[in-house]
Amino acid sequence: MEISLREYLSSGKVLFADGATGTMLMAAGLPPGQAPEIWNVEQPEKILSLHRAYLDAGSQIILTNTFGGSRIKLDKAGIGERVVELNRAAAGLARQAAGARAYVAGDIGPSGELMAPMGPLTYEKAFEAFAEQAAALAEGGVDAIWVETMTDLEEARAAVNAALQVSDLPVFCSLSFGKRGRTMMGVSARQAAQTLWPLGLAAIGANCGEGLDMIPEVLAQMREVAPEAPLIVKPNAGLPKLVAGATVYDLTPQDFAARMSEFVLQGARVIGSCCGSSPDFIRELRQRIAA
Repeated sequence: MEISLREYLSSGKVLFADGATGTMLMAAGLPPGQAPEIWNVEQPEKILSLHRAYLDAGSQIILTNTFGGSRIKLDKAGIGERVVELNRAAAGLARQAAGARAYVAGDIGPSGELMAPMGPLTYEKAFEAFAEQAAALAEGGVDAIWVETMTDLEEARAAVNAALQVSDLPVFCSLSFGKRGRTMMGVSARQAAQTLWPLGLAAIGANCGEGLDMIPEVLAQMREVAPEAPLIVKPNAGLPKLVAGATVYDLTPQDFAARMSEFVLQGARVIGSCCGSSPDFIRELRQRIAA
């Protein structure tokens, strides 16, 4: 891209992100239960193909294949000692695919552990794991760190602070909200913005979640707290349902893009799709919404 990511965000123009990673990798043959991050070294061409499909559809920022790339999450797959290798490889593949035509965001997802006092994960341990991952992504050449699908405010805070400490890259944070406008851990969009935006984020918002109906309220609450913030909307392709034993989502690319057009009018500036989507969803967004 011709200008820095921070400059693009400050311009007020819409930034088009990518869509689902897991959905696409499973369709490409990722075995159930296997850590997707292992494909960064074992099936690099399939990861490159995924990125190129979204770039060809019009994505201007793509996320690395590192959603579960923290040591805590990788330990569960027995490959925790490969955290730096797998994250650097993912960053390199995304950078190779994007070249100069798009930005690359290093993806950091939840650890999968409950934070203390409800679970075993302390803020310090979470911070340490996320700092290790963020540093490896930065070393691999990403343009930003994107902390996503968070439900616990303390875990999100640990990840954001860790990313900010180990690099000077822009940091995004998006949380996953339920139908009632709160995360699974009871965090409202207002609380999230009040806690996380002042840390020094470049963008904040929502991704994944239960459908799209709560998005207007999420946007309104975040805009109230942080009127200057570039807001992220990267939801699933509607709601999931079982059809012939398979999970499918209930929005077509056209229906999804129509709803997303409304959210842009309400202030969303970083838009994309999440679970159940494909490059067709991004292509439809680009056709319907002006950058």
